[in-house]
Amino acid sequence: MRYLRGKVLAMVLAGAAAGPAMAGQTSASVEWLLPTAKTHAVQTHAQDEAGKQSGRPLPTPEFLQPTLDAALPSFKPSHDAGLKGSISMAASDTLPGLVGAWIHAFHKFYPDVRISFGPPYEGSHGAMELANGKIDIAFVSRELKPTDITAFGARHGYPPLSVPVSGGSYRQFGFLDAVVFFVNPQNPVERLSLAQLDAVLSRSLLRGKHAAVTWGDLGAGGAWAARPIHVYAIKPWNGFEEFVRQRVLDVGAQRGHWRTDLHYDPTVFPIARRVAADPDGIGYAGLAFVDAPVKMLAIGSDGHYLAPTYANVASAAYPLSRLIYANVNLKPSTAMTPPMREFLRFVLSRQGQQIVLDQAVFLPLRGFQAESAGALLGAPAHGDRS
Repeated sequence: MRYLRGKVLAMVLAGAAAGPAMAGQTSASVEWLLPTAKTHAVQTHAQDEAGKQSGRPLPTPEFLQPTLDAALPSFKPSHDAGLKGSISMAASDTLPGLVGAWIHAFHKFYPDVRISFGPPYEGSHGAMELANGKIDIAFVSRELKPTDITAFGARHGYPPLSVPVSGGSYRQFGFLDAVVFFVNPQNPVERLSLAQLDAVLSRSLLRGKHAAVTWGDLGAGGAWAARPIHVYAIKPWNGFEEFVRQRVLDVGAQRGHWRTDLHYDPTVFPIARRVAADPDGIGYAGLAFVDAPVKMLAIGSDGHYLAPTYANVASAAYPLSRLIYANVNLKPSTAMTPPMREFLRFVLSRQGQQIVLDQAVFLPLRGFQAESAGALLGAPAHGDRS
């Protein structure tokens, strides 16, 4: 069996239940091994259509599972069980099972809240229906497309509100796997900061560094110092590409822009193989798409670097861990309807995240993530006791 090798200076967590505050920097290198993923085929049109009607078939559950974070709040209803109202929802094709389980559990608290949820299951469709005012919540297993946000803003005069409701998966194909950067195994570089990655990828350079065009610009010495950096990236627009742009190239409200001299592929599928074949290569992909022997990089900032181990991703300490979002239409300075706010409060609670854990595909939010997401829900409506 082939393995991905990553000898990195990393912050090692005590376990998957640990949070960022528990991390401590090691004094020695840590070598870890990860089997290469199988090479996956692009989903066919027939599979796409079947997913829109029934949802994508769930993968084999992860063997490893984190402990549910004790800091997650327990759900306590803010209204009596007679709360009435309605919520309409849509979701990506990876999410019908999870959203359906949330709905079933929520009805035990509020049996008189009517919830409509059904096919088609497709993220862009949900975003369009949200913009058109036909649904209240669009669950999407990626960041919204810039065109989705623009279309919504043109209609409403403000952007949609995106509330994190779950982590992504670790390395499940098609289920929002964590994003990793990697180099050829011959390359001496073992870790890069977000600012260094921005210098490699961006023409905007919002993180303040000069463009990096040789490996010496990234700290490599000797014969490597003058060698050119060959970047293998994904052509916009793409879910992986948008995620990397937001986490690496963007700073605050400023949107970063890719360099024009990168080697672009239309999809993520060939990136790892290209880097494995090019000693000067660097690329990024979801963990499920790393199907060739490459060296994984630790990523960080302020001198702290984290490898994409299961514990680091499950604890949300790794900076390129992903999130699933509930996108809603909430005009600034207004309150959500009580049924919608109660539903999202439930999803962000210990009970809601236990459902994520029970499905064993996606990773539940950590307490600090749920707290930040809960703050996005805004003030309760008049009469809400929460």
